[in-house]
Amino acid sequence: MMYRLLIIEDDKGIAEAIKTQAEMWDIQVHYVQNFRNVMTEFAEFDPHIILLDISLPFFNGYHWCSEIRKVSKVPIIFISSASDNMNMVMAMNMGADDFIAKPFDQSVLIAKLQAMLRRTYDFGASQPVLEHRGALLNIGDSTLTYKDEKIQLSKNEFRILTILLKSKGKVVSREKLMEALWETDCFVDENTLSVNVNRLRRRLAAAGLEDFITTKFGVGYLIGD
Repeated sequence: MMYRLLIIEDDKGIAEAIKTQAEMWDIQVHYVQNFRNVMTEFAEFDPHIILLDISLPFFNGYHWCSEIRKVSKVPIIFISSASDNMNMVMAMNMGADDFIAKPFDQSVLIAKLQAMLRRTYDFGASQPVLEHRGALLNIGDSTLTYKDEKIQLSKNEFRILTILLKSKGKVVSREKLMEALWETDCFVDENTLSVNVNRLRRRLAAAGLEDFITTKFGVGYLIGD
């Protein structure tokens, strides 16, 4: 299995050095480019582990650690030259799993990454997070988060949204959605599907996600790119 490492570090030299070393150990690496919207890159890359600096443009590492913890339990290791006890304690309180002080030895960093991956994923695979327009759907715990608010979804609404997000940019037929809902313990016909989709749309709109789902009349539904 190839693990995925997300680096949230604005020093490109450090990020590139870690990337080069990690790839030697068959770890796939992506480092964040847009520090205004880290969560989009997080959701798209779906990492198994994160390296996160404290000092970043726009928002600091504590902010992004808190945002990630709202939707995921992925291991987070802080890397920072601000390695005093107060920063270490704050990092742990925000949900970090470890703290490595800069400057660090690359071999020690890789060893810590590998140890964390072994401890975490020997007990089960990670669950993906699906993202669109800033809304984050966590497959692992069936939650939808948008602008710091959790949107409550029924079992059928969650299934519909999962299928549409996994097929983002493609029309999903009503038949495919009904087949998926038939796997639940309730009867689903054309009318039941329409009721569920309309209720889901109302929940999304109430949270500020207007026109999140598009109807393709006579075919099905679509979440655009």
